[in-house]
Amino acid sequence: MDEHLDELLARARESVGLDAHIGFVVDEVSGERVTGTLTITSDHHQPFGIVHGGTYCALAESAASVSAFCWLQETGIGGTAVGVNNSTDFLRSVSDGVISVSTSPIHRGRRQQLWQVDMTDEQGRLVAQSRVRMANIEL
Repeated sequence: MDEHLDELLARARESVGLDAHIGFVVDEVSGERVTGTLTITSDHHQPFGIVHGGTYCALAESAASVSAFCWLQETGIGGTAVGVNNSTDFLRSVSDGVISVSTSPIHRGRRQQLWQVDMTDEQGRLVAQSRVRMANIEL
């Protein structure tokens, strides 16, 4: 594996940029699944004291992007993946606690990928679910 690719894979396992800003911590990383957590604070709330929907969208985009990128590297296809659609359903309101995030592949092909992202509360209840479509592109 070349040095540049090693650097990209290490970066995929870190919380940087928006992930670091919102506090998304990645626990497990692979082309099969990404898991992580977000501890809810008032910074994640919309004006009525519950988690802002954009928080869930951002978590889904980040987790799916890392999953898609890792799968491309693990299969030898290479390149990276960028989000082209993010459809997130908000199922249960949350004001505090820890949100767990996990990805699972729905479709992985030469040109695109589709990932499901489940977000659950501390009781294991589904609070939001996303489908994120990724376009595979050359680096």
